[in-house]
Amino acid sequence: MNKQIKHMNTAEDYLAGTNQTDLAAGVLNQAAQDLRRFHGATRALERGLYLDAYSWLASGDTSWPFSFLNVCEMLKLSPEIVHEELLADQSLGAFSYWTRRCERAARKFQVFLSHAFTNERNTRAAEQARLAHGFALT
Repeated sequence: MNKQIKHMNTAEDYLAGTNQTDLAAGVLNQAAQDLRRFHGATRALERGLYLDAYSWLASGDTSWPFSFLNVCEMLKLSPEIVHEELLADQSLGAFSYWTRRCERAARKFQVFLSHAFTNERNTRAAEQARLAHGFALT
């Protein structure tokens, strides 16, 4: 019975951690959208949304669980890099923004493919070496 309780606590901890991570990612995405969408806004409501997002991004406060610095920590992101990218993205037009996003996605895909093929080659080489070593012993 004690194992079941321990297992349930682990599952609940995982779900709580996953939910917090999802929420943190959502907060960061919303701030990014507000910075980009309302940069240069003239209406008071939109300007307020921009200023809220900018203030959140610029704050060094860590007392609130979903402060910018805590969100970056939860998502294992460098606050300096995220800050720089969000401020650079806000001044881009829609075409430039999407071009930049596509470039980032292409780079990530290229790294993924590079790792996939490197791992496959390493696995094949290890298998061939193991087979060659096995035949050499017999």
